[in-house]
Amino acid sequence: MRANADGSSVVAGLEAPHPAHAVTPAPGALSPQVALLALVDLEPRSRGWGWMRFVTGRMAVRGAPGLRFVKVLGSGRGGGFGTAPSPTIQGLFCVFDDAASADAFTSPTGPFQAWRSRARECFTVTLRAYSVRGSWSGMRPAIGASAPVDGPIAALTRASIRPMRARRFWRMEPPAERELQDAPGCLLATGVGEAPLLRQATFTLWDSVASMDAYARTGAHLAAIRASAQGDFFSESMFVRFVPEDARGTWRGRGLA
Repeated sequence: MRANADGSSVVAGLEAPHPAHAVTPAPGALSPQVALLALVDLEPRSRGWGWMRFVTGRMAVRGAPGLRFVKVLGSGRGGGFGTAPSPTIQGLFCVFDDAASADAFTSPTGPFQAWRSRARECFTVTLRAYSVRGSWSGMRPAIGASAPVDGPIAALTRASIRPMRARRFWRMEPPAERELQDAPGCLLATGVGEAPLLRQATFTLWDSVASMDAYARTGAHLAAIRASAQGDFFSESMFVRFVPEDARGTWRGRGLA
């Protein structure tokens, strides 16, 4: 985790809450850009296929209409945050020019069908960013929604962890993860990443902004925020809050649509 310029920091999927969190764009300035988060648990017989897709990364979907950014991601065992990798769980994070392009990508004739047809479980959700800090490989999602008054929200945090700080970072992660899994209002929490230990991301889905901020102000997460002010953990990080739109499928046996 790293303290940002405004004093916020990142651990287990959240940042420290602060009163000026939401970005409020000028009227008419909202972007049509949408993001897509997809999670799949591949059939055991498709492990080799999944490994090759992880290795080839964005090359597997290069040329998809409207696709501006994509990361093919691995996960911890059970879709969690641990250092032991899952042999079957993968994620994709994509940014598209518009919702129509995202719909085409996940349609039965689109590129994502290659994952869906090999999965024993699959979940996808399209997202519009309303607050953004930092970047991912130089990409910063455009603001596509106003801050919600109520209703569900989603958050994505990702970080490139400095190798010399990795041991200390991972010592602070498990307590915050355990509290996150049981946090009131947390509908989904999963850990994904581009590379073991050093390039990590967390996606969470909440029933409200209030539930998310309540978790961020308590327990192990708050302790980690305070510790982050004393260490430079990340070479790059990004924190985004989204308004979720079209959710489909199930994850860990639970319907989230």
